[in-house]
Amino acid sequence: MSATELREAMLALTRRLRRQRPQHYLTPSQMQILGDVERSGGSSAPVDLAALQGVRIQSLTSNLNTLEAEDLVTRSPDVNDRRRLLIRITDKGTSLVAADRLQRDRWLADAMSSELTPLECDVLHLAAPILWKLARTPESTDAVDLSDRSGGT
Repeated sequence: MSATELREAMLALTRRLRRQRPQHYLTPSQMQILGDVERSGGSSAPVDLAALQGVRIQSLTSNLNTLEAEDLVTRSPDVNDRRRLLIRITDKGTSLVAADRLQRDRWLADAMSSELTPLECDVLHLAAPILWKLARTPESTDAVDLSDRSGGT
């Protein structure tokens, strides 16, 4: 299997898993923020969230405002550094993240048991740590910049 085939298969599965999310009022970006805060132990600084998502802090502001208005996160000063703000997930936010994950996990487990052989399931279980290793690979500094709109070379 080529890198292209693997990438396309992972993207197709990711899209399929996104469609398995429970119906709620949050955008995928807002759910990503909630998940990132929850995975960080329940609190995170906006700068850390921005780095995880590969966006600027200013890009998070609207989503954080929505999450706070829905009582899914709170913002408060860091007790160790009053200049630093911390985003904390609320019990309501934690419950929403858990329900979201549970539904997608159930779909994946059901799909694996109905569509895959036991050997294929074993292979996927063995592949998971390898995929995590790839996901943690540092960002490349030689990425192609496709933002030039002048059309020239």
